[in-house]
Amino acid sequence: MPNSYIEKILRARVYDVAVETPLELAPRLSRRLGNDVYLKREDLQPVFSFKLRGAYNRIVQLSAAERARGVIAASAGNHAQGVALASQRLGIPALIVMPKTTPPIKVQAVRSLGGRTVLHGDSYDDAYQHATVLAAEKGMTFIHPFDDPEVIAGQGTIAMEILHQHADPIEAIFVPVGGGGLIAGVAAYVKYVRPETRIIGVEPDDAPTLQRALEAGHRVVLEQVGLFVDGVAVRQIGEETFRVARECVDEMVLVTTDEICAAIKDIFDDTRSVAEPAGALAVAGLKKYVKENATREACLVAIDSGANINFDRLRHVAERAEIGERREALLAVQIPERPGSFLQFCRTLGRRSITEFNYRYADVVEAHVFCGVELSGGDQERDELVARLREKGYQVVDLSDNETAKLHIRYMVGGHAPEATHEQLFRFEFPERPGALLDFLSGLSRGWNISLFHYRNQGAAYGRVLMGIQLPPEEEGEFYEFLSRRGYAFWEETGNPAYKLFASGG
Repeated sequence: MPNSYIEKILRARVYDVAVETPLELAPRLSRRLGNDVYLKREDLQPVFSFKLRGAYNRIVQLSAAERARGVIAASAGNHAQGVALASQRLGIPALIVMPKTTPPIKVQAVRSLGGRTVLHGDSYDDAYQHATVLAAEKGMTFIHPFDDPEVIAGQGTIAMEILHQHADPIEAIFVPVGGGGLIAGVAAYVKYVRPETRIIGVEPDDAPTLQRALEAGHRVVLEQVGLFVDGVAVRQIGEETFRVARECVDEMVLVTTDEICAAIKDIFDDTRSVAEPAGALAVAGLKKYVKENATREACLVAIDSGANINFDRLRHVAERAEIGERREALLAVQIPERPGSFLQFCRTLGRRSITEFNYRYADVVEAHVFCGVELSGGDQERDELVARLREKGYQVVDLSDNETAKLHIRYMVGGHAPEATHEQLFRFEFPERPGALLDFLSGLSRGWNISLFHYRNQGAAYGRVLMGIQLPPEEEGEFYEFLSRRGYAFWEETGNPAYKLFASGG
C-alpha cells in the first residue's frame, strides 16, 4: 500500500485557491436505483473542475528560481485552467499547450486567467509532446496533469473530504479515469483509512486506458481514443498513477457515449447543473455497476469531476441521452404499401409516444418506416414491442444500438438510388475544428464518384461523415490503400441493415 501518500495528502496546499466541495445526496437517482447515491461536487470549484487542487499543490512548491522561469503544461482544458489560476495567484508566467480539439470554452477560460495558450495537434498526446519540447527550449518547469506525486496528493484531498463529510460506511466510490491522477490520489487515501470501501474506476469504452493496463499487467499505449469525453482522452496511463492503481483500485467499469449522455441528464435532474462528459463519467459507471451487480440499499459516491462543456455540445447530449437511458427504441419496420397500412401499424404500437417517424416510398409492394418510440420500461419493453410487431406480421429490425442509424440514417431516410451502381458505404471520423470538413474533402479528391454524402456538425469533438462511393471491384484495392495512407478512421458500412433498408444504391 502506498502509505507515503497519506502525509503528502494531509500536507497538501490546495485551499489557498480550492474550496471544500459539498457531498450531496442525489435524491431522484437514489430513489431510481434503490441506493443512497452521493455526488462529490467538484464542478463547484472556481475553475469548475477538480484539477485546480493538484496543479496548485505542485506549483506552490516551486523554488524562487523555478517560479521566475515560469511553468508550462499540456492539457485538454481542465488542468490548463488549474495551472493558469494557480500561476495567476502566485504571480508566475504560464504557457499552456492544448489540442486543437479542446472546447473553446476551456481555451477562453485559460486566457481569461492570464495564461498564454498554444493550440497544437488533435489529442492530449500531441499537445504533451509539443509542450515537452517547448519546456526544454524555454527552461520552463513542466507541470504534469497527472503523473506527479504532488499533483496526485492534491487530488487526494478529495478523498479526505469525502470521508470526513460522510462518517458512515461507504460501499464504493466511483472515480473517472484519464491519466490516473485523480483515482491514484483518492484510492491511496481511502484504502489507508477505510480499506473496506471499494474504489471503482470508470472509463469510456473508446478510451479504456487503465483497464487495458490492468489486464496486461503493464502500461499500454492505445492506438487511438475517442474524443467525446475530452477530459479523459489519454492514450496511456501515467507511470506513477498506474503503480498506485494496481495496488488500490478494485474494479473498472466501461461505459458508452449514450450512457454518459444519460448520466449528464441524471446529474441535471438532481442538481440543475450541467456536467461535462468526463464530469458525468462516474455517475454512468455507478449506474452500470448497480444494474450489473443488483446492488441495493448501499451508500455509493460518484465524483462529479467537472462542468466545462461547450453549450453547442448539449444538442448531441440531449439527443443521445434518451437512448442511453433506454427510453427510446429506434425501429425499422416493413409495412405493406397500401391504403390504411400506416394507420394499422400505429394501432399496433398502441398509445406509446412516437418520437420520430420517417417514411419513403419504396415500391408498389412494400414501404420502410424508420420509427422512434418512447419507452418507460427499458430493454424489456423494447423487446416486448418488437415481439408484438412480429406477431402481427411485420418485419422489424431493431436499430437502437446501431451507430450508423443513430448518427446518420435517421436524418436521410429514403435515399435509395438504383442508378448508383457499385456503391459502397463508408463512415468516417476526424477531429472537429474549423476547416476540418474542407480538409477532409480535399484529401479525397482522387476521381472516385461520391454518390451519397451526409455530414452533421453536432458540437461533438469528432466530425462524422457518411459517404457512398461508386467503386468498381477492380478499384477496391487502390481505394483501401489510399484511405490507409490518408490516416482517417473509417468503417465500411455497405452491409449495414440500416443502409440496405433506407439508402442503398444500385
